[in-house]
Formats: sequence, structure tokens, C-alpha cells
Amino acid sequence: MEKPSTHGDHHPQGNPPRPPSFWKSRAGIYLIFALVLGGLLLGYEHRVHILGSGLLIWLPLLLCVGMHFFMHGGHGGHGGHGKGDDQ
Repeated sequence: MEKPSTHGDHHPQGNPPRPPSFWKSRAGIYLIFALVLGGLLLGYEHRVHILGSGLLIWLPLLLCVGMHFFMHGGHGGHGGHGKGDDQ
């Protein structure tokens, strides 16, 4: 005899729903806000040291490397380039 199906125990693709991301929760948004505010206050207090050093010229290069490193994780990395199965 087959098990009767209930509406709550199956999903269209067979995968269970993923829990919501921490960064989209209320606590995550507050944490992001606090970190940004703390960074701005720290930068303001130390602006003379930051702008007076020769390290500021390397910031665009470091941003490019950082964005390349972190952004490819959201698109599946380099594995999908050039396969030609887009048709």
C-alpha cells in the first residue's frame, strides 16, 4: 500500500528548503551597519595617516584582486567558462 502524500513533505525539485542567509536577517543587517559605521569612524579618525602614506596608491589594485577573488564564488568559479553549451 502506498504512503498517502501530504502537502507539506515534498518539494518541487525534491530538495528541502534552505534556511535564510544570516546576512539577510535582522541581526546580519545590524552587524553590517555597525561594521560600516565603525569603519567610517575609524577612517575619519585616522585620515591623516591614511592619506599621508604611500599605500593609498595600491588601493585600486587591491580592490581589483579582492573583487576577482570574492566575486567568482557567486557564479560558480572559473569552471563554466568556454564550454559552449549555452545554445
